[in-house]
Amino acid sequence: MAGPVGVGIIGAGNISDQYLSNLTTFPDVRVIAVADVIEERAKAQAAKYGVPRAGGVEVVLDDPEIDIVVNLTIPAVHVEVSEAIIAAGKHVWTEKPIGVSREESRRLLEKADAAGLRVGVAPDTVLGPGVQTAKRAIARGDIGRPLFGQTTFQWQGPEIFHPNPAFLYAKGAGPLLDMGPYYVSTLVHVFGPVAAVAALGLQGTPTRRVQVGELAGQEFPVEIPSTLSVLMDFEEGGQAQSLYSTDSPLLRQGIVEITGTEGTIVIPDPNTFGGPITITRPLTRQFVPPEPMTQEIVDIAQEGVLSGRGVGLLDMARSIAAGRPHVATGEFGYHVLDTLLSIEEAAESRSFVPVESTLDQVGAIAADFDPFEATL
Repeated sequence: MAGPVGVGIIGAGNISDQYLSNLTTFPDVRVIAVADVIEERAKAQAAKYGVPRAGGVEVVLDDPEIDIVVNLTIPAVHVEVSEAIIAAGKHVWTEKPIGVSREESRRLLEKADAAGLRVGVAPDTVLGPGVQTAKRAIARGDIGRPLFGQTTFQWQGPEIFHPNPAFLYAKGAGPLLDMGPYYVSTLVHVFGPVAAVAALGLQGTPTRRVQVGELAGQEFPVEIPSTLSVLMDFEEGGQAQSLYSTDSPLLRQGIVEITGTEGTIVIPDPNTFGGPITITRPLTRQFVPPEPMTQEIVDIAQEGVLSGRGVGLLDMARSIAAGRPHVATGEFGYHVLDTLLSIEEAAESRSFVPVESTLDQVGAIAADFDPFEATL
């Protein structure tokens, strides 16, 4: 690849705005076409962001100028669409999860490998300055030896803002499969591959109602557990506990805390690209009431250029050109999916379940990575 890499997008729904608003500002990529089963929606997005071509899926798959295709379809057809992209001879960047089953996701990776093509998997929020700065701080020993992590995602559910939220409660989604990738990906970046998981799950209500948009008032089924309490054990040591829920009136999300022998680091919301990073140090003496108890809290300066969704694809494009591995690989996405499905199985069996997949290495984004620099 020489010069900007040609990019096509399949799926012009809500999240396409986030990708298009960023990808159209990165000088190393050029968005050439937007496709959707509803062609008018694709054309509207293309016009909004100055993309030259739009229409059905063939507009992207048949274009020889497009090297990488972004798959923004619903989870149930992620693998089907990604396989069509591979068959067209193009690299894939897919929204999370990589698929809804191990079998189809592994098949996708095997097809890509046989074709000499790459698969990249969201979320790329964990590649932003927030998580990556915290990862570097942990790696250099700022909290001592990492011991355990705690993450929380709880609220009342996406139907309060999403005009068509039923797919978020279908198989392949729910708070675990929809939001879990952000938290599990962050924990894997810190602790390495997951060895085993345990979980308990429940379903708050069997149905939900759309609350906004043209479908407001429409009832839809809940096909998955809407609350899960999770324990994770990591191959290289360390443990984590996580809560995923869309049954909670209390909004509490984006909580990621990693405790080590010398401090606890608070990592920014993994569904964002940056934010405050702090380390709380151990108490140095006993405090006796009514004396207020105080602890040393150290601010960690965030390193890197803040951008948004699409940075993972950009890293993949630059890595292809340089002949090196990209960070958000298909294997990483598969391990995250394997972990999430193992959590579902653990909740059903009420037992520990081993995670069969592993990773040889977990990559990192350099502190000087600049999405707005022309490098190709």
